[in-house]
Amino acid sequence: MSPGPPAELSPPAEDEALRERLIRFVRDIGLDVREIPIDRGSLLPGLDIRGGAIVIDRAQWTYPGDLLHEAGHLAVVPAEERASETLSPTPADEMAAIAWSFAAACHLGVPAHVLFHDAYKAGGATLAEQFSAGRYFGTPLLGWFGMTIDPPRALHDGPPPYPHMLRWLR
Repeated sequence: MSPGPPAELSPPAEDEALRERLIRFVRDIGLDVREIPIDRGSLLPGLDIRGGAIVIDRAQWTYPGDLLHEAGHLAVVPAEERASETLSPTPADEMAAIAWSFAAACHLGVPAHVLFHDAYKAGGATLAEQFSAGRYFGTPLLGWFGMTIDPPRALHDGPPPYPHMLRWLR
């Protein structure tokens, strides 16, 4: 049995606890998460989507919040597309995945800056600020998919609007 990575390369205990909590959530909503080495390039360090599952390589997984973004990609596509070997997200799919990931972060009590970190492709600090202030995008799509209530369409006596989710999978 190998001793594991040196202490300076291991994530802090609270980071590891967050990773476990995110994995558990993603599995609990019905998405498959597999932990295997990633030997080919992936868009996000240590994460990939393959055959309808999120693949995690813990040795390469840099940002815990990226798991929610990848889960968002799977969650917002119809089940039959989710099982495809690879996904080819459109710009609309990307916006919906970003909105979904923020709703998941809110549900889990994960701060926006953990989801939208400094290396986030669309400007993490700006996204964290905008979403935290209630200036969302992608929510009309989630509403159209029946996953949430878009804030402008919320009724006083109805279900709470986004970031509350009515269901996690399309």
